[in-house]
Amino acid sequence: MTVTTAVAPDIDLADLSFWRRPPRERHEAFARLRQLEHPVFFEERRVPLLRSGRGFYALVRHSDVVEASRNAKVFSSEPAVTSPEPPGWVKHVFGESMVNMDDPRHARLRRIVSRAFSPKMLANLQGDIEKAATRIVDDVIAEGPRDFVTQVAARLPIHVICDMMGIPDDMRAKVHEHVDVSTAYTGVRPSLARSVRMAGQNMLALAALQRMVIKLGRERSESPQGDLVSALVTANVDGERLTWRELGSFFALLLVAGNETARNTMAHGVKLLTDNPEQRELLLSDFDAHIGGAIEEMVRYVSPIMQFRRTVTEDYDLRGLHLKPGDKVVLFYGSANRDETVFPDPDRFDITRTEVKQHVGFGGPGPHFCLGANLARQEIRTMYRELFTRLPGLRAQGEPELLLSNFDNSVRSQGFTF
Repeated sequence: MTVTTAVAPDIDLADLSFWRRPPRERHEAFARLRQLEHPVFFEERRVPLLRSGRGFYALVRHSDVVEASRNAKVFSSEPAVTSPEPPGWVKHVFGESMVNMDDPRHARLRRIVSRAFSPKMLANLQGDIEKAATRIVDDVIAEGPRDFVTQVAARLPIHVICDMMGIPDDMRAKVHEHVDVSTAYTGVRPSLARSVRMAGQNMLALAALQRMVIKLGRERSESPQGDLVSALVTANVDGERLTWRELGSFFALLLVAGNETARNTMAHGVKLLTDNPEQRELLLSDFDAHIGGAIEEMVRYVSPIMQFRRTVTEDYDLRGLHLKPGDKVVLFYGSANRDETVFPDPDRFDITRTEVKQHVGFGGPGPHFCLGANLARQEIRTMYRELFTRLPGLRAQGEPELLLSNFDNSVRSQGFTF
């Protein structure tokens, strides 16, 4: 059975015009889609050189996203989870990212890199995160408030990742530049020329990041230091280590995914606390008591990464819809996080929500749940503590400039004052 967009003629999740609409209108459209009996199918435009155009079923209910996330055997991450799917030659040139793999390959890589996110590793990082947050606020006070994204939100996550990996200081400006280019590739295709240009820029940026860390990895394999690159290229007690290409792919993934979640949440969060002064007052009245719930509610409300794609591997019935092998589904986390059957009054920002931990802002439950979720929480907690302790009057000023994207809920700039 194929359900077409005829049931909602003014909604087309595969068209750029939908993602140009204000967030409030998009949330209202997803609310309408959640009321439909079956997931809706959306046609995609075919773009030469890109493996795309087959169309997809939109999974917009919380229960559908959770079901697909838990059942990775049927809802495969291969060949790719992003839109548009890259052509097959890309993985042969750049290697495969862990997010685009199923078990057992995914399980092997996750087992190796998970050491970066162990409780012991995160505890060891806390001092460095605090020092970085202090320097950032020092600079904000010295420079004066201009743009919260460039002065605060974009700085801490990349700094922390570079510290973890052991990236030298003189390489970090280039890392930041390449990450910005990578995240500008939206996955929404406004034109053939722009699609091809953005895809090319994205690939060149990712290739540069990979070359950078592979060169460093070769150096660390000869002379290991106490950083993550050294650990990943040196065999552990089980004899497992990353290959050079795997190291390059992991670094690119860590920079893009690890950066965007914390960065987006911090930037959106300042605006949310400004627009909801009673929630801001509650948070600052007892920071330690409320910051945990505030972070989860921000991630739910914002959904920093808005969607991932899956490929169906076998016949499967989902909420009365028969899916066939090769069908594509897209898990819309932003819609699942506004599902009124799970989150009452979902458009209300409430840092005391008791059900907030059911959000899928770090991905749905299952093998692909975000490895760096606790690191992102740690960064946001530490940065907000430093900001609101030293600059208690800090507030957003004006409306944010958002990235035009169907994938990355990114704030390009946000004015602020203190």
